[in-house]
Amino acid sequence: MAIKIEKKITAYNLVTPESKEEKTRAEEAAKAVQSNVVQMGEPLSRPEELVGNTYKIKTPVTEHALYITINDIIMNEGTPQEHRRPFEVFINSKNMEHFQWIVALTRVMSAVFRKGGDVTFLVEELKSVFEPSGGYFKKGGKFVPSLVAEIGEVVEKHLQNIGMLEKAGLDQHQQKLVDEKKAEYLQNHAQAGEEMNAEGFPKGAQLCNKCNTKASIVMDGCLTCLNCGESKCG
Repeated sequence: MAIKIEKKITAYNLVTPESKEEKTRAEEAAKAVQSNVVQMGEPLSRPEELVGNTYKIKTPVTEHALYITINDIIMNEGTPQEHRRPFEVFINSKNMEHFQWIVALTRVMSAVFRKGGDVTFLVEELKSVFEPSGGYFKKGGKFVPSLVAEIGEVVEKHLQNIGMLEKAGLDQHQQKLVDEKKAEYLQNHAQAGEEMNAEGFPKGAQLCNKCNTKASIVMDGCLTCLNCGESKCG
């Protein structure tokens, strides 16, 4: 069958058996590379029922409390490898001031949860968000850099409760040393009737840069935290 060429010929190439073989080898190599791609995780489908927990946070920057619900999906149910992993998150409040960005945040977080794989990175990302006008202190003297960071703390707490993250804290010997230091300070330096904050630390304690708690006092000429044991003197 004849084919009419209506455009001007600017170049041409001959198809030879060798060129056909090269094209075939190139296509096979591309398919092999594609088959070797490792997927980080398959998106999870939502079951009819989910288990979860609801956490309440009350901050000085919002008039009403926020209720954060994190629902989990049970993986490998009925086997020794059974475990829970977060699947979706909802945040409810009477305060409509932050409604728009909270809805956007929860949808993005839920999408990350459903994608599968390691989702623990969200904790660090959320906790590293700082409010341009400055953070606030929670009850007990703990400093929080932003409302988003406090949401990150809730996610961290939930992941610790379901076993996806290890609970940060002092070991038995470190905790014993901190308790001894705290008892020594209260015995030798605290005046009778001196007020304590909600966490049981001296009211005039400074903010610890490590645990963000007002629990740092001067002991033996060194600033020492009575909550986490952080000391400028090592």
